[in-house]
Amino acid sequence: MKLFSSVNDVQDVNALVAEAIKLKQDPFAFQHLGKNKIISLVFMNPSLRTRMSTQKAALNLGMNALVLNIDKEGWALELRDNVIMNGTTVEHIREAAAVMGEYSDIIGLRSFPGLKDREEDYSEAIFNKFVEFCKVPVVSLESATRHPLQSLADLVTITELKKKERPKVVLTWAPHIKPLPQAVPNSFAEWMCKADVDFVITHPDGYALSEEFTSGATITTNQDEALKDADFVYVKNWSAYEPYGAISNGNEDWMLTNAKLDAIAPEAKVMHCLPVRRDLELSSEILDGPKSIVVHEAGNRVWAAQAVLKQMLEAL
Repeated sequence: MKLFSSVNDVQDVNALVAEAIKLKQDPFAFQHLGKNKIISLVFMNPSLRTRMSTQKAALNLGMNALVLNIDKEGWALELRDNVIMNGTTVEHIREAAAVMGEYSDIIGLRSFPGLKDREEDYSEAIFNKFVEFCKVPVVSLESATRHPLQSLADLVTITELKKKERPKVVLTWAPHIKPLPQAVPNSFAEWMCKADVDFVITHPDGYALSEEFTSGATITTNQDEALKDADFVYVKNWSAYEPYGAISNGNEDWMLTNAKLDAIAPEAKVMHCLPVRRDLELSSEILDGPKSIVVHEAGNRVWAAQAVLKQMLEAL
């Protein structure tokens, strides 16, 4: 594997999930693969789980990790071609990515969307330019439209904890106070549509995701109907795809509570990618109770990253 940007870069999803679960049992078995190898983790946006889990995964494989918070520690990057750089940007992405490639065997990149221009965000210009110019394998640490390491960890979690062969998995929209990207729900939908699950997406009117990511899912604006007999409920806010980046008020009752779950899906386990705004996106009673598996899910971020990096190292 030389690129990990979506589920479409994975030859065998089930095998990758199995690899992650196996690595969880023996984290240090493949340290020889990463000996004297460098991974550069480049963050253009904040990170907690992605940074720490990917760095730990690299160390488990014997790699050395360089971390650059380019939004705070690097030069302001110019992303456009054929422009005179007489403004606030100091370094062009062509040279910056190329130089990072000189220092690295693998690069991980995190860059959020602007949520202003859908065409620009969904073109994945920043991520794709890094891939083009750095000349080494690249793993997405979240891009404008996808968060594949999170989604792989989510599928690992469901595979570990499912009580029946084909569980019902529900992605439900949740309230928030500001517009959030569609990257996590896009990616989760894309991976679940490839997995052996009964997958349902539910959201209020006006929050439909791009059909590019939801083909094969059942979609409804009736949350109660969607949640009925669910085995796993993935809670996540996202802003509108059309009009792009918009949010609307009046959907506060979409927040998940124990009362709602007990009446409709009493056996459901609740997931969230974190960070989560308590008692806005998801009730504290769920987060602090036995239905929540969000910490277990976050722990699996290490093994998801390690499975991907192992395949990348094997291809070097």
